[in-house]
Amino acid sequence: MNLSHTPARAILVALLAASCNKSPDKPDPTDTDTDTDETGFTPPDDTGDGFHDPLSRPAEPTLDLHDFTSAETCASCHPTHYAEWRTSVHSTAMHDPVFQALVGVRQADLDGTQDAFCTQCHSAIGVRSHDIRPGFSFDELDPLTMEGVTCDACHRVSSIERTYNAGHHLDADGPIRGPFADPMPNSFHDSEPVDFLSESAFCGSCHDIIEVSGLPLERPYSEWSTSPAQSDDRHCQDCHMPVSTGPAANGGPDRTLHSHSFVGVDVPLVEDWLNESELNSVRASIDELLTSSGTVLLDLPETATAGHTLDVVITVRNEIDAHNLPTGSTFIRQCWLEVTATDATGEVIYATGDLDENGDLRDRWSALEPYGDNDLVTLGSSFVDDSGSPTLFSHYASEHTSNALQPLHERTVTLFVPIPDEATGPIEVATRLRFRPLPPYLLRLLELDAWIEQLVITDIDADAGQVLLAE
Repeated sequence: MNLSHTPARAILVALLAASCNKSPDKPDPTDTDTDTDETGFTPPDDTGDGFHDPLSRPAEPTLDLHDFTSAETCASCHPTHYAEWRTSVHSTAMHDPVFQALVGVRQADLDGTQDAFCTQCHSAIGVRSHDIRPGFSFDELDPLTMEGVTCDACHRVSSIERTYNAGHHLDADGPIRGPFADPMPNSFHDSEPVDFLSESAFCGSCHDIIEVSGLPLERPYSEWSTSPAQSDDRHCQDCHMPVSTGPAANGGPDRTLHSHSFVGVDVPLVEDWLNESELNSVRASIDELLTSSGTVLLDLPETATAGHTLDVVITVRNEIDAHNLPTGSTFIRQCWLEVTATDATGEVIYATGDLDENGDLRDRWSALEPYGDNDLVTLGSSFVDDSGSPTLFSHYASEHTSNALQPLHERTVTLFVPIPDEATGPIEVATRLRFRPLPPYLLRLLELDAWIEQLVITDIDADAGQVLLAE
């Protein structure tokens, strides 16, 4: 997919120009300057273009694609795990239309020189076998590469070298590795118990991401490493792979199993991938996860005066003890406060965090009301380029600024709500802490408008109160 000359690309350039007065210069893919003291990032080995990494983005193939097994083969003995995995975004890691479109932007902007960057985690097997090569097309890749984070992508890992950018070793000739100390012998594969599959570092090896430039992009493992959950020896798997009891394989004994649905905040956006029942189940799991992740509390005075300002104090708390709220791809996640004030006649006298007619927040990226919400309170992050101009894409970014809430931390903001002279009391004030995984404007820019209706907003928490108007 090449977006360099599409209408979406033209809209993006126009939008950037309108807000920045210039388009960012194309980055130099050979530039690997980093702040190693701050990020712990080691630049790739110098193989002539400054991009290849001997572990995760090798200049020459280090694996044979055909030494690995399809998840469909694993399903014959592990049907429960397979059925769970199929509903996860691990299974659609290479099929997801947003991911494919974003890779297409990077391909077009960098002339294919960094085509293994995003795919090094989404299909480590495909990258290390060189099925994924510069200028690749998704529809020409091997079916095993397209399985993304498939069974062998995790259970053939032999060790963790680093906790970012696919920092794990894959061993196609080794045993299948799992958490059970007494794996059952079988005729299909050898088995080996390992501890690291149950540890956060295993997840961190792909879920923490550092740009080629050395700029940290996604940091859930780094956040966990200084969190209360880490101090209590609780790992990513404890929340995102909840336990049940049953056989791990057909005919096997009952064991403590970990769900392979890998619940997070995304629904697979692939047509006909999930049936209605599966989709409802995934959405219910996401809703349960999100509604336990934060709280919001209003603090209002008992009375206010028409023609004056009402001070609305709101405290937001991250109830997650393991990572920030939000985490992961915070530069495209949307987490925000919606606040409305209504008088006794039902007239809305104040609103922030409401959406424009396109369904977008009225922030810098709104096509209809850019910068139209001066009081908007968001949690997340954003990129700017070398000139200090906002950009949507990490390969243009020179700074990444976050205001996400740390684990179990809270933040208090005060909004100054003007009360019209003619307002009739009492004033009803309501607030919601809202979340959605992707913004509509991004899908429109990527020409994925059909998926906008799938962007469900979850209300993490809400609060409301009443203020009397003084005579």
